[in-house]
Amino acid sequence: MSDLVTLEVEGGIATLRLNRPPMNALSAEVGQRLMELSREVSERADVYGVVVYGGEKVFAAGADVKEMATKSYAEMADYSQLLQDFTRAVARIPKPTVAAITGYALGGGLELALACDFRVAAKNAKVGQPEILLGVIPGAGGTQRLSRLIGPAKAKDLVFSGRFVSADEALAIGLVDEVVEADEVYAASRARLEPYVGGASVAIRAAKDAIDRGLEVDLETGLEIERMLFHSLFATEDREIGMKSFVENGPGKAKFEGR
Repeated sequence: MSDLVTLEVEGGIATLRLNRPPMNALSAEVGQRLMELSREVSERADVYGVVVYGGEKVFAAGADVKEMATKSYAEMADYSQLLQDFTRAVARIPKPTVAAITGYALGGGLELALACDFRVAAKNAKVGQPEILLGVIPGAGGTQRLSRLIGPAKAKDLVFSGRFVSADEALAIGLVDEVVEADEVYAASRARLEPYVGGASVAIRAAKDAIDRGLEVDLETGLEIERMLFHSLFATEDREIGMKSFVENGPGKAKFEGR
């Protein structure tokens, strides 16, 4: 079993820790391991949220360019599929996810962060999509997730130029959600997830699904997705628990079972 990405679960929160010094380059093996662990945390009932973390010094400086540099056009057809598959796997974790960004999150590293629901960055973080400087474009979701998050004009600026963005600018344009001191990034990321531990996990899964799928379709289709997911929750024990508790004790006092 590869230790290039490790999994720890504590207090209902899982940490997927990138562990490929010195820069956490995202090799094929790292991508495969991210997919395996994304499936595991998706299925575990004791996990309510997930932090993706690269450690105290760097999140991930990008895909492994040395691994790609000698590949042929035909070989890259398969390799490029892997790049999108591991970011898809993280994006499809049906629980709240936070990218805890220290140091560099560049290229595939930023694309991995974009696959999470939230991003917490250190004040010294540098993020960007520098693939254009190599004569290529982002291939792990950057052109799509970045433009959906910050808008097409700002996304084009970052992708066309390949420039690095400071934490403060990233916060100003909505690329990250919070900026803290470097030694507080992991704790701040966990703090974002702690309110969900023991919460209505089935409903949170439905809410994430409705928002993410709704972004890809027209409004009427999105409303139908919402309606279907909304009424499906009336088949759950958590809905019964939540409404009974609200009627008897007021809001915010329900003890959910995750069923």
